[in-house]
Amino acid sequence: MEIRTRFAPSPTGHLHIGGLRSALFSYLWAKHNNGKFFLRIEDTDRSRYVEGAVEGIKKSLLWAGISWDEDIIFQSERLDLYQKAANKLLEEEKAYRCFCSESRLERVRKLREQNKLPSGYDRKCRNLTKEEIDEHIANGDPYVIRLKVPLEGETICNDLLRGEIRFDNSTLEDIVLIKSDGFPTYHMAHVIDDNDMKITHVTRGEEWISSMPVHVILFNMFGFDLPVYVHLPVVLGESGKKLSKRDGASSVAEFIEAGYLPEAIINYLALLGWSYDDQTQIFDMKKLIELFDISKVSKASAVFSYEKLDWYNGYYIRNLSLEKFYEKALPYFIKANYVNESPTPQEEQYIKKILPQIQDRIFKLSDIISYCKFFFKSPENYNKEDFIDKGRDLQRSKEILEKVLPVLENSEFSEKDLEENLRIFIEKENLKVKDCFMPIRVAICGSRFSPGLFETLSIIGKDETIKRIKNALSQL
Repeated sequence: MEIRTRFAPSPTGHLHIGGLRSALFSYLWAKHNNGKFFLRIEDTDRSRYVEGAVEGIKKSLLWAGISWDEDIIFQSERLDLYQKAANKLLEEEKAYRCFCSESRLERVRKLREQNKLPSGYDRKCRNLTKEEIDEHIANGDPYVIRLKVPLEGETICNDLLRGEIRFDNSTLEDIVLIKSDGFPTYHMAHVIDDNDMKITHVTRGEEWISSMPVHVILFNMFGFDLPVYVHLPVVLGESGKKLSKRDGASSVAEFIEAGYLPEAIINYLALLGWSYDDQTQIFDMKKLIELFDISKVSKASAVFSYEKLDWYNGYYIRNLSLEKFYEKALPYFIKANYVNESPTPQEEQYIKKILPQIQDRIFKLSDIISYCKFFFKSPENYNKEDFIDKGRDLQRSKEILEKVLPVLENSEFSEKDLEENLRIFIEKENLKVKDCFMPIRVAICGSRFSPGLFETLSIIGKDETIKRIKNALSQL
């Protein structure tokens, strides 16, 4: 049997990182089994449709290395298929037209709530006579089509991760299949589509478990083969609640903008709820396809750790070649206005001198904007506290900078020459290394933190170094 999976997002905004994990698991399972992975856009809720969302979803998936087989399927282009299926259920008296107005449904909802009854429709239209139905239609009354769920017995469902789950039919609602605008609900459309596309495995969030019985009932009513359902645990923020903007970036677009690499995102997401063993932490897409087993996904909710993701991203940044690092880093230098959109050969060379110095120090490409500022812009103001340390007051730092100026003015400004001259100066002045290097670093960079001092001075150059030290001295 060919394994066929799908990712079926709604175009209501940016793709959520949890949605990307669902897509990834579906993709990995299909490719692990030499099967097919499909992209289906569930765009039947026109009130929530967001222009540009489809392109955003496609871009996010392709960025992550997830491509789909065959053409994208749009539910809005298949309305006749859903209507035909609904008419079949009407003819077989497995569904019915509901003419209740929105105002009546709201009154019913409030009344049931006041009487502490389960929410849901009261089935007023379930047993209308043919004459009553015909009269409503003749009057042009709008209606929806609802499923006639069995009122007795139970529906037995199976989830790959949780096993058998039983639902008392008396607790189920007569869900809407076709809305008054002629568009299907998710319940109806996904059953028809999954059967039509011969989907074998459905991965979706565990919030859909409560809807599984009506979906199973629909599959059975149509005589369709049931797919294997895999309800994935929700991705939580570190607060313990569902991951959202309150926790930080939550859409794939935000992670891309922040400078996360697709390799890091995929590696980390794959391990959010799945693991191969207790030791292996690094997986590329090829290895994931080879090893992934969807039955080993945990039932427990996974907590999204930005710190852990940063570790993965840092790992992959450190393994980039200089050319690849330059290609990925350049947009951030441009965004910060450090260089123009088309850098000159000199600017490219300058950036390529900087990159090896920061490659082990940043965790996101967007860190470049703040971390590399001093390479392009001289500090305007200094925090005098940065010049002070145990055993070294502000006056002492000023004296050291004044004495080191001639040493730097007479240096060739290669890394080797700078190191030799500064270490001779330290020995001659009987200084501790940090008492010499820290004031210089603060004067050049505007902070206590920078790449290696000799490398930094060599990149910035003699003239700019002397200028910055003199500027710092004028402010101390």
